Amino acid sequence: MTATRAITIVLAQAEADGPGATWWETIQSGGVVGYVILGLSVLALALIIMHLVQIRRGALIPAAQLEHLDEVLAQGRVSAALEYCLNPDHDSYLTRILAAGITRYQKSAFGAFEIKNAIEEAGEDQTARLYRSTDALGVIGSIAPLLGLLGTVLGMVGAFETLSRTATPNHEQLASNISLALVTTLMGLILAIPCIALYRYFGNRIDAFASEAAVEIERLVLHLESTGVSRPAGPRVRPKPVAPAAEPASPTSSRGAAAGAGGGVSS
Repeated sequence: MTATRAITIVLAQAEADGPGATWWETIQSGGVVGYVILGLSVLALALIIMHLVQIRRGALIPAAQLEHLDEVLAQGRVSAALEYCLNPDHDSYLTRILAAGITRYQKSAFGAFEIKNAIEEAGEDQTARLYRSTDALGVIGSIAPLLGLLGTVLGMVGAFETLSRTATPNHEQLASNISLALVTTLMGLILAIPCIALYRYFGNRIDAFASEAAVEIERLVLHLESTGVSRPAGPRVRPKPVAPAAEPASPTSSRGAAAGAGGGVSS
């Protein structure tokens, strides 16, 4: 049975209930499964609002932070840039990735060569976190049709049980079971379609902002390479002076000394 036909039958059933029937009463006819789907709808709405606030350029790559870090790194103030990134008040997708790169740059003996690897690792980790935050929305979109199918099965089982009890079944009970089957299917589809669509939408936004952040961070890292900023080195130890080695005697002087000694003996 298609979704359009299900909607038509549910609307007809709502009209048959009398002029006092409302959408809330129609939803109530979905039973326990309908309430579960309704609860998931509220949760999905909260997640959608949260993702709309979090997954945007102003939250992931703030223009003010980008401008400040560009200015500080252009002046060669690496420690100031790291302190700015580690400040909880400036926490963002951009600062978390750049902080990992600058930390590796300062602490590693090969920081200038490892900074890009550190930034790539941090970027993959932060991007994966964003994807994991949207997984709940994808799960709701996946299980909503299954819950609707569950309600449909329960309703059809109840309808056949009503038909099998007596030769003249209770039409009210039969209509209630059929309503359970149709309403839960309708609710599951209404919940699943926007959840799946928005799940893919947020995934595409994450990809776009991750690519943009990679370009901006690479531009910031170029300041470290172009200005030749060096990491703070430890105290230098002066080598101890070494005494000069004694010069070997020349063969001429040795022969002269030997001749003098021989002359003394002959005389």
